[in-house]
Amino acid sequence: MKFSEIAYKRVDVEAAKAKIAALTEQFENAESFEAAEKIFLEMEEFDGNEVSTMRTVAQIRRDIDTRDAFYDGEISFYNKEMPKLRPLYKAWTDALLKSPFRADFEAKYGNVPFINAEIAARSFIPELVEDLQKENELVTRYTKLIASAEIPFNGGVYTLSQLSPYKLSPNDEIRRAAWLAEGKWYVSHQEELDEIYDSLVKLRHGMGKKLGYKGYTPLGYDRMQRNCYTEKDVEAFREGVRKYLVPVAAEIYKAQAKRLGFAYPLTFADKDLSFRSGNPRPVGTPAEILEMGTTFYSELSEETKEFWAHMRAHEMMDVESKPGKSAGGYCTALPLLKSPFIFANFNGTAHDVEVITHEAGHAFASYVNRHRVPSDIQWPSLEGCEVHSMSMEFFAEPWAEGFFGADARKFRYTHLAYAITFIPYGTLVDHFQHKVYEKPEMTPAERHAVWQELLKVYMPWVKLDGMPFYGEGKNWQRQSHIYKRPFYYIDYCLAQSVALQFWSRIQKDRTAAFETYMAYTRLGGSMVFTDLLKTAGLESPFHPDCLKQVSEEAAKFLAEYDLSGIE
Repeated sequence: MKFSEIAYKRVDVEAAKAKIAALTEQFENAESFEAAEKIFLEMEEFDGNEVSTMRTVAQIRRDIDTRDAFYDGEISFYNKEMPKLRPLYKAWTDALLKSPFRADFEAKYGNVPFINAEIAARSFIPELVEDLQKENELVTRYTKLIASAEIPFNGGVYTLSQLSPYKLSPNDEIRRAAWLAEGKWYVSHQEELDEIYDSLVKLRHGMGKKLGYKGYTPLGYDRMQRNCYTEKDVEAFREGVRKYLVPVAAEIYKAQAKRLGFAYPLTFADKDLSFRSGNPRPVGTPAEILEMGTTFYSELSEETKEFWAHMRAHEMMDVESKPGKSAGGYCTALPLLKSPFIFANFNGTAHDVEVITHEAGHAFASYVNRHRVPSDIQWPSLEGCEVHSMSMEFFAEPWAEGFFGADARKFRYTHLAYAITFIPYGTLVDHFQHKVYEKPEMTPAERHAVWQELLKVYMPWVKLDGMPFYGEGKNWQRQSHIYKRPFYYIDYCLAQSVALQFWSRIQKDRTAAFETYMAYTRLGGSMVFTDLLKTAGLESPFHPDCLKQVSEEAAKFLAEYDLSGIE
């Protein structure tokens, strides 16, 4: 079935309440493991097919066009009504944890579902329902505000995504003007952006206190399903980033400034331009890029060939940028169809290729594990998921000529350089959020000041003066994760350190590297993140030598990279 052919039906929340309650009671009264398992599997099917799939279809269709009144109304409905199901799901979770057949379930399905269930059980009480409704409303308000952007520029009107190619223009005047135009739009909505985030921070802090936490941060970790590492582990990782990655990234930007003839440190408007002749650009139309994706996945392996054929045949992606479309990109799943779905915004930059490798990396992992039971271990926790996507980007590099033509050499250089320089930025996002939730009473101005100070630590290659919005410590408001999914961003950094291990292995033996990738991917979420890595023979990013090793190897490769003939 194609995505457009899915018949949408609003979830009957009252019927769902009754169904979940009935299944919970039956489960509690089950007299054998076989009887309990039958009810367990019925709950799996009901939750995936009748609740999750319909909710997800509505979300995707609303994101494709946030101006669609019907689906916008459906999302408003779910934002209000779905939190009302949480007490019923908690009762189910509690019954599962207390089951006399727990050992039998763990023997058959592993212990991860129970580890995650324990986290879920302690991070929710019925008194949070109203707070969750308010949180949904605020996040939706932010999403719609960003999607509504219409920026006059260069004789046209653009969304934030559509403005991106101009922000990478090799023409200094056009590029800098595009950054100023974007900044002007954010400044014009500064008061609302500050108000939304201030409300979210205080709301989330209150949720943490209601649960007995010291504040939101430990609750945020639980909501992110941190099931094998702690705040202290993340602090140690941040320290390693400052020690090993920031100096390497600074050298990359110094070389870039010299190559471009710019002063170091660089302005925000200049830091993303890698070459005087312009950044690598994909060749062909969006349709042709997707067709090149067919070539790549068909030649990479039989498994990826089957997966991509499924995605194309069933139209399980929407990738072109258009007015009213929600910003960003993501991969999600439709349990009823046993299929992933890719949402993206092509804009004519290298990002387009990264989308059909990054988001398709997620989708491929979902496809490989689509029959795994229970469904909550089809995917690992999010840092584990990001390994699938960021590593898939590197596996696409041998096909760079097909995606980028004459710009293939540029792409291989910038892709690795970005992988290194991204980690300090992503770690900055994480550190900022820890600071914010430590002091939820901070004013918007104080939060901006915190971001500005952390910029100096994690991104010393950026010049802070002379540019409104960005240099004023406000550009964190462009990072939707900070509003939508607190503490998510460090997942990308942890995963990138693993993906760089795959990059290193690809240089030596691509076939063996992909075998390791598949060994990791086939495990789904059956183990916690650190155990997934250990089982697949990969180094944990929390190991003291991990960041040192990947940064040194990447630095050497970039320093010796042949850029002759590239202006």
